[in-house]
Amino acid sequence: MTNFGYTLMTEQSGPKDLVHYAISAEDRGFDFEVCSDHFTPWLMSQGHAPNAWAVLGAVAHATERVDLYTYVTCPTMRYHPAVVAQQAATVQILSDGRFTLGLGSGENLNEHVVGKGWPTVERRQDMLREAIKIIRELFGGDLVDWRGEYFQVDSARLWDVPDVPVGIAVAIGGKRAIDKFVKLADHFVAVEPDKELVDAWHAARQAANGAQAGRVVGQIPISWDPDRDAAVHRAHDQFRWFAGGWKVNADLPTPAGFAGATQFVRPEDVADSIPCGPDLDAIVEAVRPYWEAGFTDIALVQIGGETQERFLKEAAEPLLEALRDASR
Repeated sequence: MTNFGYTLMTEQSGPKDLVHYAISAEDRGFDFEVCSDHFTPWLMSQGHAPNAWAVLGAVAHATERVDLYTYVTCPTMRYHPAVVAQQAATVQILSDGRFTLGLGSGENLNEHVVGKGWPTVERRQDMLREAIKIIRELFGGDLVDWRGEYFQVDSARLWDVPDVPVGIAVAIGGKRAIDKFVKLADHFVAVEPDKELVDAWHAARQAANGAQAGRVVGQIPISWDPDRDAAVHRAHDQFRWFAGGWKVNADLPTPAGFAGATQFVRPEDVADSIPCGPDLDAIVEAVRPYWEAGFTDIALVQIGGETQERFLKEAAEPLLEALRDASR
């Protein structure tokens, strides 16, 4: 059965609102919630970027049923992997075992702020591999000393280790990356409904250690609104950055850079790639390629912080019903 989730998008809402939306999304029947981890919004019109881990701690306390994810945290520059391990273990305890640590190699937009520069893709992936190894060592609860190529850990131990181990999901964008992370990740995160990539992940995981398939987690933006024109305008204003694709989006350093890179993206271009308006069937058809590609968990991003309350009250429940009926 496919699980459908709600995105706590830190780039478009403040921390108290995010906690409120998390409670409401659980009440409306979402299966899980993912939280973006940004220091900076993609575009200035989004207008927010609270700390994801503080939000997740509050959400873990305020909710009872939904699974929780970071989607995704970069544990290599803005955060040291030892800090990420401690944060993840704490959220797992607060949530009574509902948390999965989603990790990725990061974006320049968020990581450049600590003044360490921006490495190449190959180097970022190698840093992520080493970071995951450190995090797993610390999850064991033993004293850890580490001298690696990128990180050092001196006499570190997690003193509060959750009874339910923290699963690790890794964002992977190609088959070469699968080979790097297949032995390190429990679950697979992808941004496009690429069945070949999903199948390659399952095959590599089976060949590497005979492990169970794990979860395949994806995300898709939508712009629901009773007024389609308003939905298109909002998607263009706040989400046109999405048109660049991840190879571009990973490297741009500032919201001003994203604004410049997307200045010629038209509203109709955005509407061609993001379902906009009140038609729930259109949203279902936009989501369909994900479960057909083998995704087990699909999170929706409702665009626009100012629209969350109405979306959750008016559209969430009938949309979830339609999605579940179609995906059976």
